[in-house]
Parts: sequence; C-alpha cells; structure tokens
Amino acid sequence: MLRVPGHGLVAQALRTCVLGRGRFDAGRLFLDAASRSATIAPAMTEFTPSASDAYGVQDYGTQPEIAGVEIIPLRRFNDDGGSITELARLDNGELQGAPGFQARQVNYSVMEPLAIKAFHLHKRQTDVWYVPPSDKILLVLSDVRAGSSSEGTMRRYVLGDGKSFLVRIPPGVAHGARNLRPAAPSVIIYFVDEQFSSDDSCDEGRLPWDHFGAEVWDVERA
Repeated sequence: MLRVPGHGLVAQALRTCVLGRGRFDAGRLFLDAASRSATIAPAMTEFTPSASDAYGVQDYGTQPEIAGVEIIPLRRFNDDGGSITELARLDNGELQGAPGFQARQVNYSVMEPLAIKAFHLHKRQTDVWYVPPSDKILLVLSDVRAGSSSEGTMRRYVLGDGKSFLVRIPPGVAHGARNLRPAAPSVIIYFVDEQFSSDDSCDEGRLPWDHFGAEVWDVERA
C-alpha cells in the first residue's frame, strides 16, 4: 500500500491522486494548491472595546520642514585605530555646504545627564550644531518668525547617537536641547556667525523651557 506523508491541502491532494488514479502531474498539483492557499485572506483579529477605541496606526509620513533649517551630512572615517570626522571646511570663514554662513565663533558646550537647556532665540544669529556620534542630544526647533512659510512648525531631531551631521538653525527659530544620556554628559560643538557680546548689541534671546509645552521633552513612547 502506497503511503503519502504529511498533512494539509497538498498532502490530501497527493493521496487522492495517487490512490484514485494511479498517477498525477506533480508540478501542476503543487501550483494549483499554492494558488488556492494564496487566495485565502487571513482572519482579522478582533480587539477589546477599550483597545479599539484607543487604536491608531503609526504615522510614517514625511514631517513638515522648517524653512531655512538644513541637515548637512558629514563624512566619518574609521579604522581599527579609531575615527576622524571632518567637521568643516572654511573658505575665508564661509562654511562649505552652508552657503552664506560665515563662521565668526566656535563654541563647545557640555550638558550634564538628562539636562535641558531651552529655548535660545536670536534675531540675527545663525547657529550650526554638531553632536559627536558617541553622545546623544534631543534638539527641539520651533519656527516663531511672523509670516514665515513654516510659522508655528516644530521639529525634533536626535543628534549624535552613532551619526555625524550638522544642523543649520536660522534666526527666528527657537532651539533647545536635552541630553538623552542618563549617566554621562553630552557635548555640543556649534558655529555661529555673530561673536558674543553682552552690550546693547547682544542677540542672546530666551524663551521659557516649557514655552511649547513640557511634553516636547518627553521620550517617545509609541
């Protein structure tokens, strides 16, 4: 007696053909069985009423841009002995990759674990930020320029965290940072096109850290 191992649709069809007719077209049989299986839609799982009420689909769409904010990628070279990142090439003070930006001062800032520094706001000054890939900073930007094409738009960026790039922040875009490292400082290196001054020409404006809501600093939980 001929035995056909297995179970399910394909095995059942094999047994029928072998026992009933003595021979069969194996290739066609498998194609027919596969096509029938492919047309069977999976059953939709039903949720509890409370889960159904709260259910939503994650949004993976493109986020709105803030006019004038630019992400400038950097090249990082590494080997078994370490790594080097080329932060900037300057032509008479003008930063390559950021047309029109003349660097006049470079600052080095250290943020303690989980510290928040916000919000800075300038009328004239442009910032260009860099965070080393070994560190991790949450940068929050909000366009408060009256009449801007992106007025009121807010964006959140994670800087560092294994990546190397610059962020250009134009005047009128409020910016603040949170160190996301719970047990170690993080560093921000930033270029500015205005030299610091404490006299009447000072352009170091501020907004409260929670001006756009304290929740902007929360870690994403979705």
